[in-house]
Amino acid sequence: MEIRLGDEALAVTMRTPGDDAELAAGFCFTEGLFRNPDDLVDVQRCGQAEHDNVMIVTLAQHDAQRLDGAQREMYMSSSCGLCGKQTLDRIETQAPPLPPGAPGDGGFTISRAVVLGLPETMREAQSTFEQTGGLHAAALFAPDGKLRVLREDVGRHNAVDKVIGWAVLHGEAPIEPGVLLVSGRSSFEIMQKAAMAGIAVVCAVSAPSSLAVDFAIRMNMTLVGFLRPGRMNVYHDSGRILD
Repeated sequence: MEIRLGDEALAVTMRTPGDDAELAAGFCFTEGLFRNPDDLVDVQRCGQAEHDNVMIVTLAQHDAQRLDGAQREMYMSSSCGLCGKQTLDRIETQAPPLPPGAPGDGGFTISRAVVLGLPETMREAQSTFEQTGGLHAAALFAPDGKLRVLREDVGRHNAVDKVIGWAVLHGEAPIEPGVLLVSGRSSFEIMQKAAMAGIAVVCAVSAPSSLAVDFAIRMNMTLVGFLRPGRMNVYHDSGRILD
């Protein structure tokens, strides 16, 4: 699917069809092209494109320099899979470190028992995975463990963008409080998207990358990996997980 910002080509991603407007909105939001859901005027499918695979995002206004910078950074990321200090600094500028778990400081807490129960809740809601066994999932939970939204996609990053796009289209971004659970591992890119959306807690059923751990520490995020029945590894917490 191609994502355009007005008349400008922005990105092309291989995705599982469905929830395309959420994917486009979430992608633009997590890339920092807009920070307020009210700035999103419209997300529409291009009626002239073959196969219905072009989405056009219209913003109230956008910074041409920021768009150019985002295009260049996305090219670098897709080419080498690495991110540099410029990317880290840009994220920290647009999404400052999140508050710790103390509610009086604007944060929130979640019990260890609730965290351990999240994978089963997500797994039960993965209807397409149940049929195919071949899709990743991202799920947004409330601190009490209630599932708010789940999206599936062949790409983990796309599934995360769809979840965040759902929040954007419902006027609920930045997301606070919120707990994100992803299938597979947690990469720097997933941590980046969560931070841009204001999600303080990220959990994954597999391992995090070392850069994801470094990013969690830098942004004061809680990062949980190897979340399996009865066990988990907490790589960084900031006081959000309670026994």
